[in-house]
Amino acid sequence: MRLRVEFTTEPFDLDEAPAHALVARAVVEAAELDAVDVGPFGNTAEGGADAVLTAVDTLLRKALEAGATRVSLQVNVIGEGDR
Repeated sequence: MRLRVEFTTEPFDLDEAPAHALVARAVVEAAELDAVDVGPFGNTAEGGADAVLTAVDTLLRKALEAGATRVSLQVNVIGEGDR
């Protein structure tokens, strides 16, 4: 099964990327995912179910530890295939 996760971390800071946003970016960029798109108002990542779910767990833990007060995310099944 293949998954896509879309996520944002808050609070926003338009002048400088907050620590929780930088940590979240580092987590998805280091994960074994097939596609990662990081932007100022939202981020997406795609890959096998195990890789995406592992990245989501790490992302939630690290972003909250780094000061995020909210993490909004959506996970969608985008296809069948490698686990």
